[in-house]
Amino acid sequence: MAKTLIGVGDPKAVKRFSAFLAVDVGRQSYFNRKFMGVGEQAQTPLQTLPHLENDAGDQISYDLVMQLRMRPIQGDANLRGNEEDLKFYTDSLYIDQLRGGVNTGGRMTRKRTIHNLRDIARKRQSEWWARLFDETLFMYLSGARGVNSDFIEDTSFTGYAGNAFVAPDSQHVLYGGNATGKTDASFDSADKLTLGLIDRAIARADTLGGGTSGVPALEPCKIDGEPHYVLVMHPWQEYDLRAGTSAGTWLDIQKAAAASEGKNNPIFKGGLGMYNNVVLHKHKGVIRFSDYGSGGTVAAARALFLGRQAGVVAFGSPGTGLRFDWQEEMEDRGNQVVITTSSIFGVKKTAFTIGGTSRDFGVIALDTACADPS
Repeated sequence: MAKTLIGVGDPKAVKRFSAFLAVDVGRQSYFNRKFMGVGEQAQTPLQTLPHLENDAGDQISYDLVMQLRMRPIQGDANLRGNEEDLKFYTDSLYIDQLRGGVNTGGRMTRKRTIHNLRDIARKRQSEWWARLFDETLFMYLSGARGVNSDFIEDTSFTGYAGNAFVAPDSQHVLYGGNATGKTDASFDSADKLTLGLIDRAIARADTLGGGTSGVPALEPCKIDGEPHYVLVMHPWQEYDLRAGTSAGTWLDIQKAAAASEGKNNPIFKGGLGMYNNVVLHKHKGVIRFSDYGSGGTVAAARALFLGRQAGVVAFGSPGTGLRFDWQEEMEDRGNQVVITTSSIFGVKKTAFTIGGTSRDFGVIALDTACADPS
């Protein structure tokens, strides 16, 4: 039986593999699999803004509606004129195009059909895009690039599309041990991640803002109607946490996740366990530093204590209605096949300026000493 050959740049193949790439990246991205929700009502740590009609360079705005502060009107007292105006705080981010590509080589070195090349390019580029997407989210949620040596972008990177990194404000960062700041003289290599620090983060989150304070409350994620926070730590921080926790207590942490009503929710999948309604996760993409302590020599990491809508992601479209574009071209007078992919998106930690001060909305940074235990 004769085979149907689909040539380089065939429109049907391009559209098909654009869709394949979008699905593959979604499945492989750590944040997309576990923590992503769509729209203003998302109950997850990350909110996707569905603005697929936007082009590169566009600015996308989103609002925070503050809680009502009015006092009730009693009895037959007149309500007219005493209604409270809805109060909005607005933030925005820019989206821009990012591209990557692979050159499959010349005819003498390329021993595969165009179909095989598409499959290989799809696999490798989906891995690359998922990695880039996750690393980008870690940097923006942390408000820093850090010293992670295996990232795609180097340590001088400051952000995409003009969306600058925003460091945590003083109400949204806690430190290991008794330290009160990055350069505190008391911050040393013993100030590691502990259950006590997680308890402090819970107490901070549960009492931060809301009501008549005029400060946004850090709201927990809702999983099957139950409130939960999420903590993503570096594997070295996990080692420290385990080392400082009794075997029985750690077993209870694992049992708590397994017994939770929301155990089948993606937020629980692959987690370490649950402590005091905080779902614990680890990932090597957590941002690390090398300059903590009064002498700037203590290695540290920034675990992310996440509530609802801690960050936002907005996508544009290359004109296909999809999040990714796939292009195939012949180069070197038809000798080489080049496959390029692109996506239009922007990422930002959710923060709002209130009273002239920028305040984070859904994340508390837990900065602790953190070094390779091996």
